[in-house]
Amino acid sequence: MKLHELAPNPGSKKNRKRVGRGISAGQGKTAGRGTKGQGSRSGEGGKMYRQGGNLPFYRRLPFMRGQGFTPLNRVDYNEVNLDQLSTAFKADAEVTPETLTEAHLLRDPRNPVVILGRGEMTVGLKVRAHRVSAGAKAKIEKAGGSVELIAASE
Repeated sequence: MKLHELAPNPGSKKNRKRVGRGISAGQGKTAGRGTKGQGSRSGEGGKMYRQGGNLPFYRRLPFMRGQGFTPLNRVDYNEVNLDQLSTAFKADAEVTPETLTEAHLLRDPRNPVVILGRGEMTVGLKVRAHRVSAGAKAKIEKAGGSVELIAASE
């Protein structure tokens, strides 16, 4: 096989339709645009706001621009980092959602707690939380602490 023998599979390539090239070509004169009217002119269309007397599309939508979509079953966690824990608690203290609430480290005490791994652990703590990242768990156990996961309903 030589380079000049390469060709695409039969039927995989199709020539584009050249419109407006004379009557014998089949797409001459109006070139498939019909006669007269907005669609026949060049620059046809216009903005989405122009809809010929109808209420424009943007005004038909409910007034919620920029909010996006919030999933109904999304879980919002209270995020607490290790550097916050090591400054707020003494060695061998028990860290629970209740003690975190007393230390004013939670935004909303009704939401579950996740412990994240920013910062270093200098003291060993007994941590009870709904979720703990892998990095945070490793740092807590390395400092001599323990990690216990609790159910979301607790």
